[in-house]
Amino acid sequence: MKTLIKNGTLITASDTFISDLLIEDEKITRIGLNLEADSDHEVDATGKLILPGGVDPHVHLDLPMFDTVSSDDHYSGHKAAAFGGTTTAMDFVVLEDEGFEHSVDLWMKKAEKAAIDYSFHMNLTRFDDKIAKEIPNLMEMGIQTLKVFTAYNGRLRLDDGSIFKALQIARDNGMLVMAHCENGDVIETLTTQALADGHTSPEWHAHTRPAWGAIESSLRMAAMAEQANAPVYIVHMNAGGEVDMLHYARERGVKVMGETCPQYLFFTAENLSLDNGAKWVCAPPLRTDQDSVRLWQ
Repeated sequence: MKTLIKNGTLITASDTFISDLLIEDEKITRIGLNLEADSDHEVDATGKLILPGGVDPHVHLDLPMFDTVSSDDHYSGHKAAAFGGTTTAMDFVVLEDEGFEHSVDLWMKKAEKAAIDYSFHMNLTRFDDKIAKEIPNLMEMGIQTLKVFTAYNGRLRLDDGSIFKALQIARDNGMLVMAHCENGDVIETLTTQALADGHTSPEWHAHTRPAWGAIESSLRMAAMAEQANAPVYIVHMNAGGEVDMLHYARERGVKVMGETCPQYLFFTAENLSLDNGAKWVCAPPLRTDQDSVRLWQ
């Protein structure tokens, strides 16, 4: 199968230029002006951009969470991604009581309706000797990443000792640990106090999950990664101070990287005070204009 794309604006990691593109059996074989080929399909891309499909490494599809379920499944979420130019999405497998294999099988079943390429991370929300021994088996299931939480006490969070052991196992098996960084103890304390005082409006979602908890947890995660000699990936960075901690750690050779999300770049906690403030709830919560500026940097 040959597809010839003509007169498009190609965007690469380093350049932008007008060119044709020949694809044979899903691989790019030629790039250049005025290409001629005996193609099965020709596309006129005049005035259009040609760039690699995006990879979104952090989506939640068909996810049960606290008596609710995320609104998109592996068809509707993938369809939306495709319209935005994303051709691969990575979801998170929930660790069920029955263990890794059962959990992965369940998510593979959910993904049978997939509309684009996909892969999975494993939420590591429990840890004991049995789970520790089974973690390397995930590689045979096509899963090379573990996600840990420093928040959601009694539900998703692991203690620091368990996270450190998970980092060591990941190091020894060529895996990567991802981390949701907030201070679970502070959140639980502030949430209990806010509810006792009757504070249930959306802006209190941000008040009870302060940015300093994300900042210190990010540095703590980087410190554990350095001590375990393992890489770590900090998810949905939302505070400017987290960027500072990331910079501090990377300057010192720590194998740490971070991601952010569009909501932290375009919106702030002030949106929680709007009449439709509940629509702006996300975890971790939105922060300040100053945080957005630092995240952009």
